[in-house]
Amino acid sequence: MTALGPLGASLAVFVFVTVALVALRSASDAIAGVGETAPERVPFLGGHPPEVHAWSRFHARYYVMALLFLAFDMEMVFMYPWAVVFVREGGIALVEMGMFITILLVGVLYAWRERALRWA
Repeated sequence: MTALGPLGASLAVFVFVTVALVALRSASDAIAGVGETAPERVPFLGGHPPEVHAWSRFHARYYVMALLFLAFDMEMVFMYPWAVVFVREGGIALVEMGMFITILLVGVLYAWRERALRWA
């Protein structure tokens, strides 16, 4: 450790990273030179002008679908370590994963009952 201890080391790393970020940002702005013109800042869709504004609002159902996606994404994150440990733990690991998948299935059935999966 340093003479300042772990708190001083953390503070030194924080200051170094902050100075490095400011230096890199100012170097980027200096290299970029003149800013883009207004037509260059317009987002484009495969070469065509956009049909809607880039900050247009999404329908509320999109967020429900995104949360369901995250739930199943987390399921996959937990299933890989479970598969590695399953050989060693055996039936207990199988029961635990069954409970986990059942909880997720209850969430999907609730979303289905509330018609959160319908786009129309």
